[in-house]
Amino acid sequence: MDTVSIKKFVEHLGLTVMTCHDKLDEILITQSDINRPALQLAGFFDYFDHHRVQIIGQVEYTYMEKQGVEKSAEMIAQIMSYKVPCIVFCRDIPVDKAFLELSEKQGVPILGTRADTSSFSAEVTRWLRVELAPMISIHGVLVDIFGEGILLTGESGIGKSEVAIELIHRGHRLVSDDVVEIRKVSDETLIGQAPDITRHFIELRGIGIIDAKTLFGVESVKDTMTIDLVLQLEEWKREKEYDRMGLEDNYITYLGNKVPTHYIPIRPGRNVAIICESAAVNFRQKKMGYNAAAELYRRLANNMGRGFLGEND
Repeated sequence: MDTVSIKKFVEHLGLTVMTCHDKLDEILITQSDINRPALQLAGFFDYFDHHRVQIIGQVEYTYMEKQGVEKSAEMIAQIMSYKVPCIVFCRDIPVDKAFLELSEKQGVPILGTRADTSSFSAEVTRWLRVELAPMISIHGVLVDIFGEGILLTGESGIGKSEVAIELIHRGHRLVSDDVVEIRKVSDETLIGQAPDITRHFIELRGIGIIDAKTLFGVESVKDTMTIDLVLQLEEWKREKEYDRMGLEDNYITYLGNKVPTHYIPIRPGRNVAIICESAAVNFRQKKMGYNAAAELYRRLANNMGRGFLGEND
C-alpha cells in the first residue's frame, strides 16, 4: 500500500508543527479518509478509525472546554494510545500544554492550521486520495488538449515526443513525456502525472533533452491531468483494416478502469498533431451527446429507406 509521510503532509498543506518535529519522516499516513474524534472524546472507542488523520474542530474543542483540561487530556491520551498518525487542530485553536506533553510522550504529532474544519477536511481527503491511490507507470506521453487528457502510446521511436512538441506549439499543454504515472483515484477517474525527476522534460532524438517549461513558458505545461482518451500510435500496415466510421468503441484497461482508445496509423504526410486535436474535440462532442458517426449512419439509413419506398411506388 502506498503511504504518505507526515512531513510531506505538513509541507503540502502548510501546517504548523507543534510537537514531534524529529519524527515527521517516520510516521506514515495509510488512509485517505479523515476522522473527527467527537465520540472518542466522549469515551466511545468502538469502531475507532485510528489509522486516519484525526481532526479537531470548533465542535470538539468546545466539548473539551466543557469537560475540562484533566478529562480532555485523559481522552486525548487514550486516542494517542492507538498510535494515530497525527492530530490536527483547525481554526488556530489553542492547544493546551498538557496535550503537547502527551504528544511528546506518545510520539503522536500535533499539528495546527488556521483553515476552517470543513474545507480543510475536504482538501485533506482529496489530496490523500490522489497520493494514496493505486499507481502504475507506463511508457507514453500525456497532453492536455482542449481540456481533455490525451494519452499517446506506441512503440519507442514512433514520434510521440515530436507530436507533443507540435501540440505545445499549437497552444496545448504537456503533462508528461516518456513515462506517465497513472493513479486510480476512483472507479471512473484516472489521474496521470510525470515522475518528479522528468517533469517538464522532453526527449527529442537527434537533439537531446529539452525543458518545455523553460523554452515555451509555464502556460505550456501542467502537473496532473485526468486520462480521458488513449491514442495508440502505430506504423501504417497496408494489410490491416483501420476503423473508418468510428461506430465501434475500443477500450484499454488501466488499474481496472476502461479508457476509450483509438488506433492511429502513422505514415509520411499525416499531421498527427491535427489528428490528435480532432480526436479530442470529437471525444468531447460525444460526451456532450453528439456522435458524428452515428449521425452519418442515421442519414444513410434514412436515405436508403426513402430509396426503397420509391422503388415500391
